[in-house]
Amino acid sequence: MEKVKILWADDEIELLKPHIMFLEEKGYDVATVNNGMDALDTVKDSRFDIVFLDENMPGYTGLEILAKIKEILPSLPVIMITKSEEEHIMEGAIGSKISDYLIKPVNPNQILLSIKKNLDKKRLQSETATSKYQQEFRQIGMTLSDRLDWDEWVELYKKLVYWELELDQSNDPSMNEILLMQKNDANNLFCKYIESNYVDWLSGSSDAPIMSHNLIKKGIFDRDFQCDFLIVIDNLRYDQWRIMRPIINEYFRIEDENLYCSILPTATQYARNSLFAGLLPSDIQKLHSEYWVNENEDAPKNNFESELLGTNLKRLGRNVRYNYEKITNIDNGKKLVDQFQNLLNFDFNAIVYNFVDMLSHARTDMRVVRELADDEAAYRSLTKSWFEHSPLLDLFKKIAESGKSVFVTTDHGTVHVDNPVKVVGDRETSTNLRYKQGRNLQFDASDVFAPDRPEDVYLPKINVSSKYIFSKNNDFFAYPNNYNHYVKYYRNTFQHGGISMEEMLIPYIHLSAR
Repeated sequence: MEKVKILWADDEIELLKPHIMFLEEKGYDVATVNNGMDALDTVKDSRFDIVFLDENMPGYTGLEILAKIKEILPSLPVIMITKSEEEHIMEGAIGSKISDYLIKPVNPNQILLSIKKNLDKKRLQSETATSKYQQEFRQIGMTLSDRLDWDEWVELYKKLVYWELELDQSNDPSMNEILLMQKNDANNLFCKYIESNYVDWLSGSSDAPIMSHNLIKKGIFDRDFQCDFLIVIDNLRYDQWRIMRPIINEYFRIEDENLYCSILPTATQYARNSLFAGLLPSDIQKLHSEYWVNENEDAPKNNFESELLGTNLKRLGRNVRYNYEKITNIDNGKKLVDQFQNLLNFDFNAIVYNFVDMLSHARTDMRVVRELADDEAAYRSLTKSWFEHSPLLDLFKKIAESGKSVFVTTDHGTVHVDNPVKVVGDRETSTNLRYKQGRNLQFDASDVFAPDRPEDVYLPKINVSSKYIFSKNNDFFAYPNNYNHYVKYYRNTFQHGGISMEEMLIPYIHLSAR
């Protein structure tokens, strides 16, 4: 393996001979110069992996040379070494994107640590993550053998997501495969858990978690939490929230972070209408039929969220001046940010942001996006990249500047599907890949969750023989006609509507401005 090459620039370089010898004994190749201009010329002429730069040298200062080095080699790690602890020097160095900052006198181990931190960081983190997950693997497996309640499922899923994010940095694909298998096992058990408990939860069981229809009541108004903004990021999974969290954390304190349970189907028409209405779908249909559109009707299914929110607030005794906004494209988002001051005239602002939902569908429909997000890690990365440059982040910044508080949530998540399950239905059967609503559905009962009656799961009954079925884990429904083409097109896409941890265990977060 080629030696790591270090350039050390210091006007007292002769006094650093013991340090240089120490590094050379460790296998590093160290070149030295005693002024800033020589350092600049040397990095122009030769390749180095890292530079140690004294801040106080005759002629150009270390900060000035640092700026010049970064102009020509912006990715070259530079470690600033100084006798001074003055704040403006530290800030100047950090602003110029140094990789580390050491105060003289330095000892050889400090230097070695800084080298490893900057050059071996990814490898060391990867090895550490792999080793720790290997230790945790058995414990997670033992946990899965227990009969878990809702809170335990939440903690288990959080743990699995934590290891997904940690192993994203790993260079060991075998560990990712093992985690994927363990997550698959967990999802199979989670589906059984939902099948066993879901009907009881909707019937008022005392151990029911917070669900879509009572999220606003129990998550916001029953808690001692001032909520000025409700932001619903459609189709946001917990792992995507975790990717966004460090960015949001620059502007907000996270007061509470938890997961609630999306109702079935985990689809916008049902889950988001239920969230805003504070009612289950069949109750919306009964009490507010003017705001409900059935599956078989050719009309938009979520056009009355503002009205449903109004009825919910009234039922909760919240006599507040509220506002509702739905953002479906970048121009809408920019316009909302530009008119932010108008939002401050309301006591309660509800904002639906649809991008993540569009991304998941685009991954199915657009070849370029499919190539950009061909697996879970890429899907998370694409979400982060979008968020960093989105009007949504600008909106969060505006809210933070105004000192207002935020409740961030979603209506359902999405799951990466790869296993086709055959189902037969007539032409009136709904088209969703993760659930079906229709008459005379034919399927293998072991493949699906099939409640006996729609009313058992509080879903609208379109006709006397209506039935709902839900796919599980990473399955998706495929019709026998043109089966191979259908499977090839939809396999390895992100879908929602069925039962999985990714779709049903979804985040709600309380934020207060820093």
